[in-house]
This record gives sequence, C-alpha cells and structure tokens, in this order.
Amino acid sequence: MAFVITQNCCTDASCVPVCPVDCIRPIPSEDSQPAQMLYIDPDTCVDCGACVEACPVDAIYHEDELPDDQTPYREINADYFVGQPLAIRPITPVGRPDPIERGALRVAVVGAGPAACYAVSELVRVKGAVVNLFEKLPTPYGLVRFGVAPDHQRTKGVIASYETALNNHDVSCFFNVEVGLDLSHSDLLDHHHAVIYAVGASKSRDLGIPGEQLSGNHAAADVVGWYNGHPDYADLDIDLSGQRAVIVGNGNVALDVARMFVMNRDDLATTDIAEYALTALNTSSIEEVVVLGRRGAADAAFSIGELLALGNLRDVDVIIEGDIGERPDDGFDRTLKHDTVRRYADRSTTAGNRRIVLRFNTKPEECIGEHAVRGLLVADDSGQSSIETSLVLRSIGYRGALVDGLPFDQESGTVPNEAGRVVGDDGEMVSGVYVTGWIKRGPRGVIGTNRICAHETVGGLFDDFHKGVLVREVADNKSLESLLDSRGVDVVDLGGWRAIDTFEREQGAAAARPRVKVVEVPALLAAARAQ
Repeated sequence: MAFVITQNCCTDASCVPVCPVDCIRPIPSEDSQPAQMLYIDPDTCVDCGACVEACPVDAIYHEDELPDDQTPYREINADYFVGQPLAIRPITPVGRPDPIERGALRVAVVGAGPAACYAVSELVRVKGAVVNLFEKLPTPYGLVRFGVAPDHQRTKGVIASYETALNNHDVSCFFNVEVGLDLSHSDLLDHHHAVIYAVGASKSRDLGIPGEQLSGNHAAADVVGWYNGHPDYADLDIDLSGQRAVIVGNGNVALDVARMFVMNRDDLATTDIAEYALTALNTSSIEEVVVLGRRGAADAAFSIGELLALGNLRDVDVIIEGDIGERPDDGFDRTLKHDTVRRYADRSTTAGNRRIVLRFNTKPEECIGEHAVRGLLVADDSGQSSIETSLVLRSIGYRGALVDGLPFDQESGTVPNEAGRVVGDDGEMVSGVYVTGWIKRGPRGVIGTNRICAHETVGGLFDDFHKGVLVREVADNKSLESLLDSRGVDVVDLGGWRAIDTFEREQGAAAARPRVKVVEVPALLAAARAQ
C-alpha cells in the first residue's frame, strides 16, 4: 500500500523532509528547472502518512482513498519511477538555527504573497529576528487570494502554513501600506537592517501583433484578477456577448481562465468567485474557448495536473486541433502531456456541451477589426486562417515592474541579483537589499517554487548578518507607526485581516460558499475596523 500525490501538488516540498524513507521525487532545488509536481515511489513508501500531515494543500491520499477524479495519479506516480529509479539520499538532520538578540536584526518584507510569506517563514526560524510585512492592499496572500482559480480551494489551503508564520510574536503586519507611496525605500532602510522585496511580476507581456490595441483585447491575468475580486480589476469591462473567446498562450493561467468561462454554472456558484463575476458569467454567451499554443503538446506550458483537470469538467468537451507534434522519448512530464492530449483527441464529444479547444503549433498574426476585435488571424503549417471572436486574451508571460530605489533589468523584467542579493548598476552588491520570488528569478514555477527561492535569499541575508554586513543603527516600530500615522495611512494589522476573513467566511456560509469576498477597499477597511 502507498500514498499518492495528486493534482493539487504545490511543489513546496514540505513533504520531502518528513518522509522516513526518502521516497518523494523530484527534489526541488534553486539550480534546477521548477518541478511541475512531485511523486511518491509506491515500491518504497511504507504507508506512514507523514507526508499527508505535512502537505499544505491536501494533495496526498492513500491509494485506497483516492477520489474518483484523482485515480489516474496512482499510475502516474508509479510510472515516474519506471524511467528514473529511486536513489535514496543520505539524510542530514536539520536543526533549528541559533537564536539572536531580539532586535539585532530587523527585516522588512515587501509584498504578502507566497514568495513573501515563505520568506517570513524562513526568517522566523531564527528566534530574535524581527519582521515587518508590508502589503499595499488591506488583505494578504497575494496570488493565493487573487490568482488561484476559485474552484481550486484545496490549493488555497497553503494559506494555513503562512498564517503560522504571520502569527509569530516577532512579526508585525502593515497591510494597506504601499511602498513607493506611503513609505519610500529610504524609509524602510531607516527602520530596518534589511529589506526583502517580494513584489512579483504583475505586468503581462504584449503579443506584439497588429490590432492588439482594439477593444476586446485583455491580459488573461487581468481577467483572473477580475473574477477573483482584486480591487484593481473589479471594473474591468469584459465583452462576454460572443460565443467564442481566444486565449493566446497555454500555461496554467490560460487553462484557468478557459475553465472559468465554460464550467458548469452550478459548480461555479459553490466557489469563492467574486459575486459580480458570477453574475456576469451566468449570463455569458461564451460556448467555446480556443487556447492557442505555438508549439506541440509535449512542450506546452501548462502542468499535467491542470491538463488532466480539464477532463473532469461537467458538461464540457476538450477538443484537440492542430499538430500536437511527435511523442518525445525524453522527459516524463513531456511524454505524459503528449499522451494525455492524444487521449483527449480520441474522445467522443457530446452535443450541447461547451468546449475548450486546445490548438497546437499555431501562432497569432493579427487582431482583426475596425474599432473592436472581430477575429484573430493565425498561422500554422497549412497557412493562414481566421478565428471569429470578440474576445482575445493574451497569456504569454509576465514581467516585473520598476521598484522605486532599486536597479532594474528591462530585458528580463527583474531586479538584478545574485542568489537574492540585489546587485547595483556598478556590479556591486547593494547592502541590506534582497529579492525573492518572480521579481528575483522571473516568472517561473508555481506556488511552492517560492519556498526554495526564499530559502536561498534568506540564507544569504543571515550569512550577511553574521558577517557584520548589516550592523547599523535603525529606528524601531514605534517610530515607524508614528511616521505612518503622520502621513494619514490607515494601517490594517493582522487582527484587521482576521476580521475581514471572518466576515467573508460568515457571508459565504450563509450562501453555501467558502467565502463571499469583499472587493472595494473602503468596504475592506470597514470590515477590518469591525474587529
């Protein structure tokens, strides 16, 4: 008997160190390509269940208790080890770091998404380190709240591990505080020995084709923010009156948006999708979403978990178009993607179902229309053709935005760094300034990838601290709070967030939903004050 890792795997590898027989692979590292998911070797697993307790997203099941829609993962886990047999590593005990004098190291973390929360978790492992967490919105958790799809509630369970870190008595939360507006980079350095920026990569890359400026073009990431209730995207004007939408790019974000557009409305109503988005999608005319990829199935950007999940959608057919490419003879994930797409291609369809069309080896060439999109001109090996649509979404990657006071690489859209230490324009390390997450490494990996990324950055920070690099006089939190008060900033602390969280969950319980999100910032602040 064995345990099985399933679709919701976040790859943060919390399960790896607790396994007494070291049977979980691959082992994520900062130097390797981010893993799309992890697997358990059924021949080595001793059925202890330690991984189940450690998993922050409830992705691990005993093989006899797999939900019906997760049963393929029993074979997938086993197959992974056929081509790469398990090699047991020597286990090195991991001890708790030595404590330091409280206040000798004060660290600001900017951002409150997964990258930031993993950094806080690493920092508070050292007793005595004082951490202040800054977030421009009144709510924490970034892309877990505003990026993870509403129907992926188990994935959002990773928040429980973040809450443990934020609840540490050496951590203070300053939500509704925007660095660059309410506080400057210099203000942070005046009050902290070190600053870690975990601000993500929020800018969507453009397609660079004619007609992209026409009405009806949007970034898929903006649509994600819209249906997830992000205050900045609540007023996004999306035309859902056409029967077809086209998404350029086939990563996980593209599949999430496609799924939201066509999934059964009763199923959608049980999620935490924003109320206005639920209303809009209930009256949407979209019957088909075409997802375009420039390469074959094996090289598609989506993860195998998200690809398999499409096949479980009620009243939705998955259609395959274009050249899916040759079956690869290298790479477990690549082969699995190709084989899964081939199985979809062989499936029969049902009249009246909505459709997700995965079209491969096709590139966009022009958005057609005079004032608004009326179609998308595409090209493949057979030549050019047009797809009739009034809604084109781009999902071809992201880039970071310039951070006030920091160097910036315009080409990569990241802050130049070496293992998380920021590097100035002169090639020298910028003392006391660090980065983690996508602003550090670019838009690669999934939620759990940020864990090892933060481990590297925070490890370098503590190395610098012990070398005396960060020793200097800085002001305390009383000074910081007085500064914010003098500027009229309405700070939301952790207690304020808990009040918002409680209110949303209570509203959700009344509607048989996980939560009903509060969207507008004034309403969020009012809920926070209700504590």
